[in-house]
Amino acid sequence: MIYGTGLDVVELERIKNIIAEKPKLITRILTENEYQLFSQRSVKRQIEFLGGRYACKEAFSKAWGTGIGKVSFQEIEILSNSAGAPEVTASPFKKGRVFVSITHTDELALAQIVLET
Repeated sequence: MIYGTGLDVVELERIKNIIAEKPKLITRILTENEYQLFSQRSVKRQIEFLGGRYACKEAFSKAWGTGIGKVSFQEIEILSNSAGAPEVTASPFKKGRVFVSITHTDELALAQIVLET
């Protein structure tokens, strides 16, 4: 049974500006494990990675029904499975499965979350 769904989109230009002008926000958004993956990427891929994870965490908070604030960026972790696909590895949702999809264009990162009980 579907518990909740969430969708979020972020402009990558905004993420590029965050990386350049407010780098402390990176560690506010990413967990330590996510940051390790982030730091191993080229600049272009860092923008996509951070944008995707930001959108994903916002989408999770919408599916959870609270928005960011009641759940923090640090409570949600999205790593990659053995095939390289994104996978929610930590979250406050303990009642079932979390499905995640992230996609990018040259200008946008979009993420969808489905919480299933």
